[in-house]
Amino acid sequence: MNDIKIEDVRTFLKKWEGQEITLTTLRSELGILQYDKDGKPTKGFDDIRDIVFSLTEQKILRHTKRGVYMVVKQVTPVQVFGVNREDRLPFDLVFPRDFDSMMEMDFAKDVVIREGDLVLISGQSNFGKTLLCFSFCGENIDKHPVLMGNEYTIVTDTGYDVSPRFYNRMKAMSNTSGDGWIDWVDKDGADKFTLLPVWADYAEHIVKNKINIIDWINLPGEYYMISPIMEGIKKALGRGIAIIAIQKNEGNTAGRGGSMTRDFADCEILLDRFGDNEALLTIGKVKEYNKPVVGRTFAFSSSRGVKIINFREVKKCSACRATGYTKAGKCDQCMGNKFVDK
Repeated sequence: MNDIKIEDVRTFLKKWEGQEITLTTLRSELGILQYDKDGKPTKGFDDIRDIVFSLTEQKILRHTKRGVYMVVKQVTPVQVFGVNREDRLPFDLVFPRDFDSMMEMDFAKDVVIREGDLVLISGQSNFGKTLLCFSFCGENIDKHPVLMGNEYTIVTDTGYDVSPRFYNRMKAMSNTSGDGWIDWVDKDGADKFTLLPVWADYAEHIVKNKINIIDWINLPGEYYMISPIMEGIKKALGRGIAIIAIQKNEGNTAGRGGSMTRDFADCEILLDRFGDNEALLTIGKVKEYNKPVVGRTFAFSSSRGVKIINFREVKKCSACRATGYTKAGKCDQCMGNKFVDK
């Protein structure tokens, strides 16, 4: 094809939307030769450059560098009113429960989760991230959640397998264990959840319209990448939601990546050490709520790493002004923990 029309190029570029393409690739894919069989320059070889300039002005292409163009992904307007639209209720997400009271976490009734939302759990290592992820999975098992991340699968000589620690925790939570409470399998013995051996490229593996739990996302030295990763996850959710865990350093008010971790979070839960064996849970960013919850703090223990116990609200200690110390030494009201039961 040595004669080319702009409509031909526009049609061809549809399969390249969101990708980069060069003039050389365009000519090759469209079969445009520089010279004809008689050795004369072809009209199409130069025409394609003019067509590309025209498509750039029309915002079909965007010039990125010499000879390279990004094919702009085309969008059409979304009509809001004037169509038969269904009112969508908040997503029915059950938060983890306290096994002393068998009640859902106290703040859960005030947090509104919508389809397409992302719940971010930023926590210190070994202080409750996986416990919360397991609990979210178990309490919502009839919605058939999807699990992926660094905690759940291992690589063996024959392929992928479930992590022994993960499997033992699931057995401890199973209603067949004696003191468990979760039905992990259906009446035919099949898993009521999907376990995916995924440690990267999470957005590509998100299962649309499901609860997707990622425990946890590792970005060594590239923490600035958490924002685009979360953006990609949100775009893939459809009417589902994501619950993702990331690491947080002690004393920091956000996960690794700082304020960028909050860019696409709709509900943020921060986990820190509380004393020797408990966790401190702080409600961070919340986009929609029934009453203000941001900044509320709670403490809890765990039993066998699978049950949340002694869940209660705490407040900053007034005796030491939440420093953990007074002039006399370690605060005898909060025992140096900076918080006391509310």
